[in-house]
Amino acid sequence: MSKQFLTRAAMAAVVALASATAIARTPDDTLVMALKIDDIITLDPAEVFEFSGAEYAAQVYDRLISYDVRDVSRILPGAAESWTISDDGRTFTFKIRDGITFHSGNPLTARDAAFSLRRVVKLDQSPAFILTQLGWNADNVDGLVRALDDRTLQFTTDQSYAPTFVLYLLTAGVGSVVDEKLAMEHEVDGDLGHGWLRTNSAGSGAFKLNAWRPNESLVLDRNDDYWQGSPGFRRAFVRHIPESATQSLLLQNGDIDIARNLTPEQLAVLRGNPAYNVEASPKGAIWYLGLNTRRGPFQNIEVRNALKFLIDYDTIRDTILGGQMVVHQAFLPRGFLGALEETPYSYDPAKARELLAAAGYADGFSITMDTRNNFPVMDMAQAIQASFAEAGIELEIIPGDGSQTLTKYRARNHDIYIGRWGPDYQDPHTNADTFANNPDNSDDAGFKPLAWRNAWDIPALSRQTQAALLERDPARRAEMYLDLQREHQQVSPFVIMFQETEVIASRSDMGGMVWGPSFDDNRYWQGTKN
Repeated sequence: MSKQFLTRAAMAAVVALASATAIARTPDDTLVMALKIDDIITLDPAEVFEFSGAEYAAQVYDRLISYDVRDVSRILPGAAESWTISDDGRTFTFKIRDGITFHSGNPLTARDAAFSLRRVVKLDQSPAFILTQLGWNADNVDGLVRALDDRTLQFTTDQSYAPTFVLYLLTAGVGSVVDEKLAMEHEVDGDLGHGWLRTNSAGSGAFKLNAWRPNESLVLDRNDDYWQGSPGFRRAFVRHIPESATQSLLLQNGDIDIARNLTPEQLAVLRGNPAYNVEASPKGAIWYLGLNTRRGPFQNIEVRNALKFLIDYDTIRDTILGGQMVVHQAFLPRGFLGALEETPYSYDPAKARELLAAAGYADGFSITMDTRNNFPVMDMAQAIQASFAEAGIELEIIPGDGSQTLTKYRARNHDIYIGRWGPDYQDPHTNADTFANNPDNSDDAGFKPLAWRNAWDIPALSRQTQAALLERDPARRAEMYLDLQREHQQVSPFVIMFQETEVIASRSDMGGMVWGPSFDDNRYWQGTKN
C-alpha cells in the first residue's frame, strides 16, 4: 500500500527501514498522514474555501496576524508584528515584520500584503466576502488598502466596527500574504496570477508546495529559512485515503504516522495501546442539513420543522459518531460570543407526522440528499434515511466525492445537502453571515452564503444580522445573537445537528503537532518524531 501513496524516494526509505524491523516505519524526517482531501479544488488562498484546502494554505502561507489556539481571545502578531487603530475605529496601520522571505527568495513587504488583500477583493472568489464586509470592492480597494512604505500597511474601513471583528478577519485564509512579484510573473489576461496559483504556491510559510495530485496526494517540503524556525520534518506527505479501514491498517502497519478519519470502533482498539496516541481536538465545525427552498415541500416552515424532529440525534451521536461530536442545534458553535446551547429538537416521529399533515403532506413525499461518500457522512445519511421513512418521507441518497457534492450545492441544484461548516474567523459574525444573511437571493448575486445556496430569502433576518455586527457593546451584542439564533431555529431551512470534535490517531513517536479549534489551525511545522 505504501507504493500507492509515497514517492519513489520515500518508498525506498520505508522499504529499507521495514527490512530491519518487524513493523514498517516511515522515514524519521518525513511526516506521512492519511486524510480525506478530495474537497481540495484549488490552492490559491484567494479562492480556498474548503477544509482540506484551508489546512494546506496554513502550512504554506503566513497570515498578517493570528491567535492563540488555546485561547482564541488572544490575537497575536504574524507577518505583521504590531498594529494601531485610529480614534474613529476606521483606519488600521500595521508594521510588517522585517526579515521574512518568500519561498522564491523575494522579501515579504507591506507591498505584498497590500497586493494580497486587494487581490482577494478583485478576484471575488468564494471567500472574498470576508474582506468585502469592510466596504471594499474592486473599484475602491486600491485607494483603501495601501502600502505606505516597505514596512507599513494601512487600510480604511467603511464603518466603525468592533476592532476585534476587523482583526479576526485577517486571521482567516484571506489574510495570507502572497508573493506579488512571483504571482504577477504568471499573470494571464489580468488574472493576478490566479490561474497559476490554483495549482502552485507563492508563500513564505513553514512548508513549500512540492506537488498536488487531486484526489490523491499533497506533498510539502520544509522551508529551512522559515522565520519562526525550521520545521521538524523535511517533507510532509498528505495522502487521500477515504476508507477509514485502510487508514487504520496503514497506521498499525507503520506505513503512516497519523490517521485523521478513523471510526469510533477503530479508535477504541488503539486507545490504551502504548504504540499509539489518540488526541481529541474540539472544533467549531457544525454539521447540518441544507434544505433547498426552491423545492416545493421546503417552502413550508412546518415541513422544515418536521425534519428537525426526524433526526435521531442521540443515537447518531452515540452509535455512529462515538463521542466525536456533540448535539448542537444553533449556528454559533460553543465557545463563541453569544452561542446558543438550547436544543429544542429531539427525535419525535409523531410530532413530525403532525407537522407534515398540517402542511398538506400527510402521506410524506420523495426527496434526494447529496452526500459525500465516506465516513461519517454516509453512515449519518443512512440513519437519516431510516428515520425520515418513519414519517413517510422517501429519501434517496446521492453519493459523490467532496468536489462533486460541493459544486452541485453551490449551484443550488440540490434537494437536501448534508454538510459541515467551519467558522472562517473567531467572531460570531462569521457564522451569522452565512446562515442568517442573504441580502440578494437572485441567481447572479455577488454574495452567496449558505442561506443563498438554499434559496432562503430573508430581508428582515439579514438586517438583524447586520445590526449585530455593528453593535460595539459585547453584552448587548451577545444578546442579539442569542435572539437571532432562537428565531433561526424555528424558521430556517437548516437542520443543525452536531458540533465536531476531531479525534486524531498517531504513532507514539509523534509529537508537537498543533490541532487547533478551527479547520485551518492545524499546523505541522512544530511536529517531530522521537
